Amino acid sequence: MSEETPDTAPAKTAGSGQDILRVENVSKRYGAVTALTDINLRLGKGEVLGLIGDNGAGKSTLLKIICGFQPPTTGQLYLDGQPVNLKSVDHARSLGIDAVYQDLALVNQLPVYVNMFLNREPTTGGLLNVRNMKKLAKERLDEMGVRLPSVNSLVAELSGGQRQAIAVARSVFAQPQPKILLLDEPLAAMGVKEGTIILDLVQKLKEQGDVSIIIIAHNYGQVLDVCDRVNMIQGGQITFDKRSADTSATELTDLVVAEYRRALEERQQEAS
Repeated sequence: MSEETPDTAPAKTAGSGQDILRVENVSKRYGAVTALTDINLRLGKGEVLGLIGDNGAGKSTLLKIICGFQPPTTGQLYLDGQPVNLKSVDHARSLGIDAVYQDLALVNQLPVYVNMFLNREPTTGGLLNVRNMKKLAKERLDEMGVRLPSVNSLVAELSGGQRQAIAVARSVFAQPQPKILLLDEPLAAMGVKEGTIILDLVQKLKEQGDVSIIIIAHNYGQVLDVCDRVNMIQGGQITFDKRSADTSATELTDLVVAEYRRALEERQQEAS
């Protein structure tokens, strides 16, 4: 629901006021299992949207639909106001939608500069241009404020926050550069110090305003720090839509606790 009534549209975002992405009446079913039911979501240009909810609520399923990994069972996606039917992850990337997942798709045994260009390596005369890869990797990481010992460092030697930052930077500087960046639990299993690396990175991207971001997170306080708006998914539906300035970690936590209590009461009634 929105901040006014359950069915009204939320206020304009902190971005340009135009929606770069709309998800309308999207559902997803796997046989007899329904993962998403009539999802309606919008993302403004330059906006950072926090997507929260309990495990199994449908957050990752929704991101997989938006990035082209899975098609919706019903419903429609709109990019810059135009309907799109994403055929694959590569198709979504060609339209400017990229995703960074928890597993990061990094190769721990390879150095940072190689991971920055996996499957996108610059070549000269058919050979890898290692010098250029190192130069560009350092410039891009420096531009985004990511501090590393060296681009020659093996990924395995870096912290979780540094690895996540490399994965995000790789997506941001991909060609074509993304209009929409989807971050699936970028702060999972991170301490405060490591999480700060990613939050600072998201804040910097937000200030630049060149990319719109959907970030899945469980730490509501962290979400409110960097997001313009928050959506909550419960039982495969978006039940909450407010500007971050108009809500609090306490309110979000209370909503989840209330959901747990309802589920507990339902189980007790079924058992009686």
